[in-house]
Amino acid sequence: MIIETLVFVVVPLFALIAIGYAVAVSKLLGADVGHALGAFVTTIAVPALLFRTLATADLAGVSPWWLWATYYPVLFSVGIGAALLVRKVFRREARAAVVAAISSGFSNTALLGIPLITAVYGDEALVPLSIVIAAHIPSVTIVSVIAMERAVVIDGYTQARPMGEVMQAVVQKLLGNPIVLAIGSGVLWNVFGLPWPELLERTLQPVAKSASTVALISVGMSMLHYGIRGTLSIGVTLSVIKILVFPALVLLWGIYVTHLPGEWLSVLVLAAACPTGVMAYVFANQFGTGHAMSTNSISITTMASIVTASGWIWLLHALGY
Repeated sequence: MIIETLVFVVVPLFALIAIGYAVAVSKLLGADVGHALGAFVTTIAVPALLFRTLATADLAGVSPWWLWATYYPVLFSVGIGAALLVRKVFRREARAAVVAAISSGFSNTALLGIPLITAVYGDEALVPLSIVIAAHIPSVTIVSVIAMERAVVIDGYTQARPMGEVMQAVVQKLLGNPIVLAIGSGVLWNVFGLPWPELLERTLQPVAKSASTVALISVGMSMLHYGIRGTLSIGVTLSVIKILVFPALVLLWGIYVTHLPGEWLSVLVLAAACPTGVMAYVFANQFGTGHAMSTNSISITTMASIVTASGWIWLLHALGY
């Protein structure tokens, strides 16, 4: 049964990534198309999917606190550990340490996590996954921006901005994020018990269903942009932390500390095992450091995850999850 899952569920997902990469390499479609597809997924398709899921799901008795208490203490611990490693062992500047923290902790849940997890555990896995994503973007963004503001000062590039000004800019950006808006709107729709019109269902369903396929192809096309560059040592180290250490710690924390139910814990482990998200490269590009470590982390974790994700699925199955 588990072999069948790995062959007929996981492999086709990564085959779509390979197709996207082949399309980009052959220049069958221009490089801008890959970016456009990714933008379509993150601004339209995934928000439609999450809004539809949360608006129509049975959320009775569903509490986010144990999910967050299992995932986020590990995420931030891993990020701090990676930052200290890059700062103290690899002797990089403070800004690069922040990029390392993001590279080791921020998962590509929107583009790869949703297709992978729903393919293995079905659409019902979208509820706990949506709850994790609901805090993923805001919490990591806020912490990363604050850390980077401090790192820029440590590196001697600028004076510290007032924290109120920093937080105002971050909140304004988050309030305009389509995924955050979709999750909040879906929860409110559900809480107020609003009816779900057939016309709305027929409109959103095909858009939501397109999310997985388009996301995977866009990931493949983006691989040509990121590639492998510079010294590999930091990128490989961060990649090991991201797709091996991070999910292992989530699994152990969920079993022995928070005692999370198996079906929810499985979702969190696979979310942690997802490749590094593009946010790492965005921060590296914005603050002018850590380009190689972020792109290497994205590329290595994406390529390796066909093996590591399969390994995590096998292990979870062996543990009865």
